[in-house]
Amino acid sequence: MRRMDKIALCDLKAGESFYYSGTLLVMRDAAHKRIIEEEKETGRMRISLDGKIIFYAGPTFSGRMIIGPTTSKRMDKFLEYTLSKGVIATIGKGERTHEAIEAIKKYRAPYLVAPSGCAAYLSEKILDWKIVAFEELGPEAIYEITVKDFPLVVAIDCNGNLLRQNG
Repeated sequence: MRRMDKIALCDLKAGESFYYSGTLLVMRDAAHKRIIEEEKETGRMRISLDGKIIFYAGPTFSGRMIIGPTTSKRMDKFLEYTLSKGVIATIGKGERTHEAIEAIKKYRAPYLVAPSGCAAYLSEKILDWKIVAFEELGPEAIYEITVKDFPLVVAIDCNGNLLRQNG
């Protein structure tokens, strides 16, 4: 795997793996829904999504944050909206819908996957975390986490090319 602190996401091709160091916004279904509703009601967003990478996950806590990717397809109905607000990539697990792949190509924002089934390992990569919106949602709140050497694979690159799996 390549180790990178700052990456040019659109230079990466489907199938490439790398380590990411930086910040991620952790968001799941409820947070996506709330941020959209809030903007419709107030005309503004509580937090900026511009230049952010969204990690689809719902953390649990046991003295520290334990986190692993959740199924991305459930967030596909929100993808066009978040990408239009400046999100530069998303992270999760599993396949994306055709509409999501088209949005990825349109906004040139790759879909990355984190290894699933190893939340304890991924949790070791978290340096810091804080809730940035919707604290009342608990694990569905929006968290900002700072990670170091977080392992990722490009599942869909900026051109819409998909990672091909054998079998």
